[in-house]
Amino acid sequence: MNILYLHGLKSKLSPEKRKILEQYGEVFAPGINYENQHIQPVEILKQYPDTHFNVVIGSSMGALNAFIISENIGRPALLFNPPLKKYRPIKFESYHTKGLHPKHIFLGGSDDIVDPADTLKFLGNYKAADLSIKLDQKNGHRIPIHIFEEQVASFFSSICN
Repeated sequence: MNILYLHGLKSKLSPEKRKILEQYGEVFAPGINYENQHIQPVEILKQYPDTHFNVVIGSSMGALNAFIISENIGRPALLFNPPLKKYRPIKFESYHTKGLHPKHIFLGGSDDIVDPADTLKFLGNYKAADLSIKLDQKNGHRIPIHIFEEQVASFFSSICN
C-alpha cells in the first residue's frame, strides 16, 4: 500500500509518526513549502509520476491539500485539522482509477489555529459517500502521538474492511 502523507505549515513528518504509518505501507512524505502557496496538489503529485497512492493523509495545511488530492484521484483520506475554509476546487489530470474516497476527519475542539467550527460549516455542505468526523474537545492543533496512532489504526481498519 502506498501512503501519501502531507505535513502541515512549517512542519514535517516526525520519525515516530512515520514508524506508525510504515506498519500499513510505504510512506511518501514530501517536504512542502506552503509559505507562498497554500494549495499545491498538482505540484505534490508531479513529484511521484509513477506512483499510485492508495490513501492520502495530511495534517493542517497538508490536510487541505490531501482533501483536494483525494477528491481528484478518488482515494480515501485521513485528515487532521484541515483548514477547509480555504478550500477551492481544483481539477487536474489524474492517472488513477477512481474508487470510493471516504474521508475521516479529526478535529481538535480547542484548536486555536484552525477553527473547527469553520471546518464543520464547510462539511455541512459537503456531499460525500462516506464521511467520518471525530471532534475531540480537549485536543488543540497539534496531534499527540497516541491520538495519531489511534486515528491511523481506526482509519485503516475502516477502509480495509
